[in-house]
Amino acid sequence: MNRVGFGFDSHRFADDRPLKLCGVPIEHDRGLSGHSDGDAPLHALIDAMLAASGMGDIGDYFPDTEKKWKNADSSWMLSEAMQIVLQAGWAPVNCDLTIVTEAPKLKPQRARMRERIADLLGLDSTSVSVKAKTAEGMGPIGAGEGLAAWAIVLMEEID
Repeated sequence: MNRVGFGFDSHRFADDRPLKLCGVPIEHDRGLSGHSDGDAPLHALIDAMLAASGMGDIGDYFPDTEKKWKNADSSWMLSEAMQIVLQAGWAPVNCDLTIVTEAPKLKPQRARMRERIADLLGLDSTSVSVKAKTAEGMGPIGAGEGLAAWAIVLMEEID
């Protein structure tokens, strides 16, 4: 049996943090606010995986009310979510992420982001897609206030 999961996350930019997207450090003058490291694409992916596996969402396992998750590395959180879904009998087949931001330009980093996600999920990089879009100047993202990410994942039931 296969299931599809969908995830979304967004964060405001913050002056006092480095920027990490898909577990990859990105050169930019601002990072993302958040209880953890603010890696919105990985948070969206975690939500998609947990949803497809019937295991809830990111807040069930990494609540922002707990101090132990303060500034947590989202790559580690994705690895933990991977263990949760594997123990529940599910494994990812492929995933597709879309990141919407006016800046920085992400095309130069897309291959590294795909490879990092593939490594964290135990997939071939051809099974991971990362796309970057802009909001064409519309709304808070278009005004440069933050960034949003969407993720979809196909999960298969394993023995």
